[in-house]
Amino acid sequence: MVITIELNKRQEQILEIVKESGPITGEHIADKLNLTRATLRPDLAILTMAGFLDARPRVGYFYTGKSRTQLLSESLKKIKVEDYQSLPVVINESVSIYDAIVSMFLEDVGTLYVVDEDSLLVGVLSRKDLLRASIGKQDLNTVPVNIIMTRMPNITLCRKDDLLIDVAEKLIEKQIDSIPIVKDKGRGYEVTGRISKTTITKAFVSLMHTD
Repeated sequence: MVITIELNKRQEQILEIVKESGPITGEHIADKLNLTRATLRPDLAILTMAGFLDARPRVGYFYTGKSRTQLLSESLKKIKVEDYQSLPVVINESVSIYDAIVSMFLEDVGTLYVVDEDSLLVGVLSRKDLLRASIGKQDLNTVPVNIIMTRMPNITLCRKDDLLIDVAEKLIEKQIDSIPIVKDKGRGYEVTGRISKTTITKAFVSLMHTD
């Protein structure tokens, strides 16, 4: 579950009451706010599900002591790669550098994943790789991308069940724009998706605005 960071005024009041008087029953919280138990039920459910409060039968509600930052951190640690993966842009290793540049421009991506005739991952092409190649004197229409790509096993990989926060740390550590999502297939890996810096940013922004 993704938590909501912003609480409304009544929810903030409930938190203060529970901090001061907890454990406390829902009826007693309602009395302090001059409201009915039914009116408070949605707010208490939100605060409990978000992790701000905990509840025990015949005891009541009590404050967990967790800050918004702690709750956000816990929520981040539950998000998996498959929740935010995007489609990969894949080219064959025999494609020319020129055609790779065109593909990168048309697809508006920063990384291309290179596969062999069996559709298995053999390399990665970044903007920097293509820029360096274009500065040289070779004919870009005749040079295949497998001459300039980063090859296996020097490619950072992830799988759909990996935690998104772990992949974000890999992006920072390796100083790369994206990581291919793969699954084992015989003697190699099939590319099934990608996680990029843009994907990570979108995920974290949506987390802040999702109930």
